[in-house]
Amino acid sequence: MSERPQRISYFPLEEMDDAMMAVMEQCAREGTPRPESSAVRAHSPAAFWAFADAWEKLFRQGTVDHAIKELCRVYVSRSVKCEYCGNQRSDAARQSGITEGKLDELMNFETSGTFGERERAALSYAEAITWRLEPDDAFWERLHRHFNEEELVELACFIALTMGQQSWIRLLNIDHHQVMAGTSVAMAPGFETASTAAATVTREGYWAARAH
Repeated sequence: MSERPQRISYFPLEEMDDAMMAVMEQCAREGTPRPESSAVRAHSPAAFWAFADAWEKLFRQGTVDHAIKELCRVYVSRSVKCEYCGNQRSDAARQSGITEGKLDELMNFETSGTFGERERAALSYAEAITWRLEPDDAFWERLHRHFNEEELVELACFIALTMGQQSWIRLLNIDHHQVMAGTSVAMAPGFETASTAAATVTREGYWAARAH
């Protein structure tokens, strides 16, 4: 990603107030999001706080299983090819059993035996929103078997939030390890440092490989 010009700069850390810096430190400490995307949003305090507050309530908190939301987040990353978002991980989801092998099967979620019925239903929701599908009654019957209406609203709003952000972030050409660098928290395997990331993106089978 670093070969391409960055389209919007990172807002300087020294110009952030204490409240904004507390969010930035949480990004560096916990990841997902990591600091770079937040530093871009910081150019607009309204955008920064709208996203930070929504992300806290919809991703970190809420009623739907965090692991299911992480599956949907990475599904969106792989669908819109946002490398920045797709190369980070939720440590909380990892601890609940979301493995790299499972993430590698996301684009084949309906036929893969890796996913449970509730996970497949959630991913079909993410698929319909991301790809603007026209689902039938059976689609909705499936969703209502696995989620109540509060959960369906929360999950849809989370998917919409992450899809909108990732569709934008992929245009910016930002990369990891550029703001508050020095930690590997919440990174996918092979992306723990800038040097390992540079090697990983050249490997055969890299999920976001670009045609030459």
